Amino acid sequence: MKPMSLLIDMLIILEVTIKYIEAGKHNKKQKERNVTTQVSVYEIKLFLSNILERRNSINVINEKENLLEKKENQHNLGIKEIQNKDLWKREKNHLGKQAKKNTIDEGDQLFKMGLKILHQSKSQKQKAEAYLLFAKAADMGNLKAMEKMADALLFGSFGTQNVTAAIQLYESLAKEGSYKAQNALGFLSSYGIGMEYNQAKALIYYTFGSAGGSMMSQMILGYRYLSGINVLQNCEVALNHYKKVADYIADKLEKSEGIPVEKVRLTERPENLSSNSEILDWDIYQYYKFLAERGDVQIQVSLGQLHLIGRKGLDQDYFKALYYFLKAAKAGSANAMAFIGKMYLEGNAAAPQNNATAFKYFSMAASKGNAIGLHGLGLLYFHGKGVPVNYAEALKYFQKAAEKGWPNAQFQLGFMYYSGSGVWKDYKLAFKYFYLASQSGQPLAIYYLAKMYATGTGVLRSCRTAVELYKGVCELGHWAEKFLTAYFAYKDGDIDSSLVQYALLAEMGYEVAQSNSAFILESKKAKILEKEKMYPMALLLWNRAAIQGNAFARVKLGDYHYYGYGTKKDYQTAATHYSIAADKHRSAQAMFNLAYMYEHGLGITKNIHLARRLYDLAARTSPDAHIPVFFALVKLETVHLLRDILFCNNVSHQQFTMRWKWMNLGHTLGPHWDLFVIGLIVAVLIFLLRNHYG
Repeated sequence: MKPMSLLIDMLIILEVTIKYIEAGKHNKKQKERNVTTQVSVYEIKLFLSNILERRNSINVINEKENLLEKKENQHNLGIKEIQNKDLWKREKNHLGKQAKKNTIDEGDQLFKMGLKILHQSKSQKQKAEAYLLFAKAADMGNLKAMEKMADALLFGSFGTQNVTAAIQLYESLAKEGSYKAQNALGFLSSYGIGMEYNQAKALIYYTFGSAGGSMMSQMILGYRYLSGINVLQNCEVALNHYKKVADYIADKLEKSEGIPVEKVRLTERPENLSSNSEILDWDIYQYYKFLAERGDVQIQVSLGQLHLIGRKGLDQDYFKALYYFLKAAKAGSANAMAFIGKMYLEGNAAAPQNNATAFKYFSMAASKGNAIGLHGLGLLYFHGKGVPVNYAEALKYFQKAAEKGWPNAQFQLGFMYYSGSGVWKDYKLAFKYFYLASQSGQPLAIYYLAKMYATGTGVLRSCRTAVELYKGVCELGHWAEKFLTAYFAYKDGDIDSSLVQYALLAEMGYEVAQSNSAFILESKKAKILEKEKMYPMALLLWNRAAIQGNAFARVKLGDYHYYGYGTKKDYQTAATHYSIAADKHRSAQAMFNLAYMYEHGLGITKNIHLARRLYDLAARTSPDAHIPVFFALVKLETVHLLRDILFCNNVSHQQFTMRWKWMNLGHTLGPHWDLFVIGLIVAVLIFLLRNHYG
């Protein structure tokens, strides 16, 4: 029976080997023909569920094989049998290695194909095809594909959110040294999403993640040491973490424009949120297209810019960008000419890299005095693209463009003086131009300013300033794309997916993400956290956002302490937060709330005069406060007029006390008696107006 079982094993292995070879050939042909498989979300879910099952099955099979080998060792006593066994094992190992190699190669190929489709995808259908390829590659043991699928499970890509399965996959990946998995497990531990809430454990995961090369873990640790979150506040350690990430981002920025970050605040009013300036509404986009086709040059240039870098929710589309720029250039737009020159200088699918064409369009724009065109010519002479390197010419063009306020030219001047390229090194002039460019948000200028503050080059060293500047550069990383996907998930009603994405960004120190996460938690619509944890977690996030200067978050902290949401009621702390928001941020809401507290002596000494002043100041600060302030003042004056009448009457002290107790409506009508009085005043006013016009 032994030779028969040996033969069966060999046939099985050969069959598996042939299967993988044929699959490899099939995929190669499929790639050559550029054929993509049409898939459904159901298939993706199926593969996702099979990944963990397959990994568990492999472990079980290995255990069984080990057990069989032990039994065979007990029976193989003869020399001939031992030789046969060795031969069989060698053959089996060889075939196993070959099959494994074929599987790994096929997994890598599928992963690369998936990445290519994902980067070129313009529809959900194409993205689904990419994720199916990732699922297949992950099923073959490809670690990068498994990371992609774990992320898909966690963030809910294509409606497949499954936090429990994601955690299982991350834990399996973490054992194999995946720094992305370490970072994800740290994030989940820090919020208690699907795992035990454990900040110490989160810190360990982040430390391992950063040691393995996770830029996100580096950024999280930088923010924690900057703010003193579960670690001792240490600016120098924060600087070290942020610098590593900023160096990585700066290298990417030098090669391209970087990723534009569209940060939508969910705390805005619903009517503003639906037509948010950060995201271009589809109807408005169609209207802009109509105007562009009718010959509106300004709109043509604007649409070209939006498609060039993929702004305001629009996909990056070089062909559309070039189309609109060419239309505007024919109409004489210098900006359009300069942008065409930029496209040919950098090179892309629509405009292949061509220095001569870039020079032509930059020259056309520069002849009209266009700053972008002048800067483009400066770049050509600085780098020697299509023309000999000429620092003097480059300096001349950069100076002309900088005088017109173009931030990229200001940065280039700063860089020339910083590095001594064609000029004497002059750190003071370098600092001047970097600072000017940074005021317009030029990211590389901010990076070099941070570098100068960190090393004390040309300026007094300041760790705090350097960290703040580096933090701004770090927030331009590719991970900021989650702001868009989180926002669209929120709009589509996928609250859990939106919350997880915003929460990750919040953990990395993004103030907008902190307030958005707190806003979602406060609504109690999310299902991935227990309801009793939502207010305390929201309070924590509002606090982090308030520390970073968010006025709305500061008012929210006051509200939480006033009403006892996620903490004990504390009028004194509430008044402190309202005072900070009123004094530092000029918040009308905070002024109104503080006035109310002074009026009633809640947590602070009662002061009617100061209450009146704050009510008036709130009305002057915001037009929206006019009506609430009017009713609040009417109520205040009415109550105190009645008190004065009672006080001025010749009544005994005992009678006055009894009458004033009756006037203390808090005992008569409950804690919200003031709302009752305001409602009564409104009813009287409506009655009088009706009689007047009736």
